[in-house]
Amino acid sequence: MSPQTNAPRHNPKVVTALRRFAISISVLNIFGYTVLGFEQPWTWPLIALATAYSLEIVLEIIGARAEGRTARFRGNGPRGVMEFLYPAHITGLAVNMLSYVNDIVWVMMFGVVVAVGTKWVLRAPVKGRMRHFMNPSNFGIAVILVLFPWASIAPPYQFTEYLDGGFDWLVPAIILSLGTMLNAKLTERMWLILAWVGGFALQAIVRGLLFDTSIPAGLAMMTGVAFVLFTNYMITDPGTTPSSKWGQMAFGGGVAALYGVVTALGIAYGLFFATALACAVRGTFLWTADIVARKRAEEALALAAVTRSVEQADAARKDAAEAAADTAAACACPEGACSCPAPANAEAETCACPEGACSCPAPANAEAETLRTPVVA
Repeated sequence: MSPQTNAPRHNPKVVTALRRFAISISVLNIFGYTVLGFEQPWTWPLIALATAYSLEIVLEIIGARAEGRTARFRGNGPRGVMEFLYPAHITGLAVNMLSYVNDIVWVMMFGVVVAVGTKWVLRAPVKGRMRHFMNPSNFGIAVILVLFPWASIAPPYQFTEYLDGGFDWLVPAIILSLGTMLNAKLTERMWLILAWVGGFALQAIVRGLLFDTSIPAGLAMMTGVAFVLFTNYMITDPGTTPSSKWGQMAFGGGVAALYGVVTALGIAYGLFFATALACAVRGTFLWTADIVARKRAEEALALAAVTRSVEQADAARKDAAEAAADTAAACACPEGACSCPAPANAEAETCACPEGACSCPAPANAEAETLRTPVVA
């Protein structure tokens, strides 16, 4: 049996979005290490990419064999391999760029492994296909922050550390412009962004009113490079967010609400934990919806089987009744036919019906009468 052929992994619009995203984050890393002031060693992006590429290919080979299909990086030459590795490229660079683990490189590599591996572990049925629901880069960073309390996110100032004279506003302006075009034309996640930004502003005001925190300080976070980068390139991941308008609004608003709760509880790095929680809620919802739909389908099949059985039984009873009626009609004696009574005694001769006469059984009901005409012996 030959392996199954591959369906396109992504539609052309998503492939274009991934390509532009991969180019954008690559350019940002190049400028980050040469101009902006990234804190991590310059060799670490290469290590992150090697880790992400290797694990992605190995897991794809294992998955293809388990599912009886051809690996997705085969069949389209170098271009197919490159398009297959776009997500791993983005994930590896993002985990390294946004996390800070001092000089312990294996912790960064561990985060990359978690981020890439979660796409094969945390999955849920979406429109008949198993899809990952947890944002990979965000989850990898969140796991680092939980397991290694001494680790932190990369300092936001690294994006503008060596810029001054008004140029420090240029970086967020470029990220905002390019990200808005990317999400408006390709990922189509503008409703999510609007809900997220609006919800973030609302939670800052609510926290200020309830807990007497600084509302201007809460709102000022929205002007930073980290927030702009997170809004345009992290939370809008098309693979782990809803596509519908109301689904996007629920997801974006949900992340903002969870951020407000996490921050009110005094937990740092709320952006990453809130996004991970929202993805987990969505994954639970997808599994619950699938289980309910499957149960309803089974109940519908069972009901259809019972209905079929009842219809077949009714049809069988109807056929039997019609057959009995036909038999009774065939046996009815015509008027004038003779019917012989039982002989009066054993010595009496049994009457004989003339040739051609019929002998009828007892009537089917009390109303039926049989014409009895004795025949002289």
